[in-house]
Amino acid sequence: MFGDTKSGLFMGHAPLKSMAVVAQLVEPLVVVQVVAGSSPVDRPIFFAKESIMAFVQNSPSVWQQHLPQLQENSHKYDRGVAVIYGASSMTGASRLAAAACARMGAGLVKVVAPKGTGDVYRASLPAHIVVVDENTAGNVLEDIRVRAVLVGSGHTQDKRLVKLIQNSLAQPHIKAVVLDAGGLLAWAGAKAEPNDKIIATPHDGEFQRAFPELMAVQDRVERARAAQKRLGGVMVLKGARSVVAGQGQAIVQNLDVPALSTAGTGDVLAGMITGLAAQGMPLREASAASVWIHAQCALKFGKGLVASDLPDLIPFILKGMNL
Repeated sequence: MFGDTKSGLFMGHAPLKSMAVVAQLVEPLVVVQVVAGSSPVDRPIFFAKESIMAFVQNSPSVWQQHLPQLQENSHKYDRGVAVIYGASSMTGASRLAAAACARMGAGLVKVVAPKGTGDVYRASLPAHIVVVDENTAGNVLEDIRVRAVLVGSGHTQDKRLVKLIQNSLAQPHIKAVVLDAGGLLAWAGAKAEPNDKIIATPHDGEFQRAFPELMAVQDRVERARAAQKRLGGVMVLKGARSVVAGQGQAIVQNLDVPALSTAGTGDVLAGMITGLAAQGMPLREASAASVWIHAQCALKFGKGLVASDLPDLIPFILKGMNL
């Protein structure tokens, strides 16, 4: 529950001289939208009255106590191994995710490169990220040091990903399986049983493709909650007001960061979440922390941001938090 609930929590922001605020209370929804100039309300934000009390604002106070801490005698494997399944065509997405995963503190990041792409990944990724060829890697998932797996960044929907996700979830030492983009779409189409190891990271378009029947739920928090119940684990519904839905209260991001509306930033976020999860951070808190740090990186950079700028900003945000 909020200490103080402000109108700004539910609204976007625009210069006062050009801001038109449209607010209307109806049963059973609270509908609030800020529109610049005289534009019509085209994307109202809906929150059910009961859901307003069921979520908290995303801030370090929600998750900072769970952030991994470096110990004097830490070994890289103590910090977890993360495995990222590379895309065959959109390799940039997988590379962004891998870079962010490493920056968030995973002890070792491995990228599994599809046939014919190994040289691309080796030539373009930094030296501290290990690239293994898919056709020679064996079952990398059986390594008991692997704690988190990312499937889907840069992938299109592919039924072959379902088997990969199943294998990842079946390993007892793997604590988190992050499903982004094509990974989520493939898994949602499989209609599998809920699993608490899953973290799904769709933007609104991917959410609509994965859960078209849930688009009738106007309340964004409740929409995320409904999808989370189907998948299990954590649902990170990305957007201007990102929602992290898991066990307990949902967590809503209350920052306007338009600089993040550019290609590849979602892949960076998926990698960040994977990096924290690999270190054993609870999945709901790892997701919320990544959403917040991701936004802070963009705010620090400002105008002209592209996705590849984000990973190198992560250490500065963490340092500012005295970590």
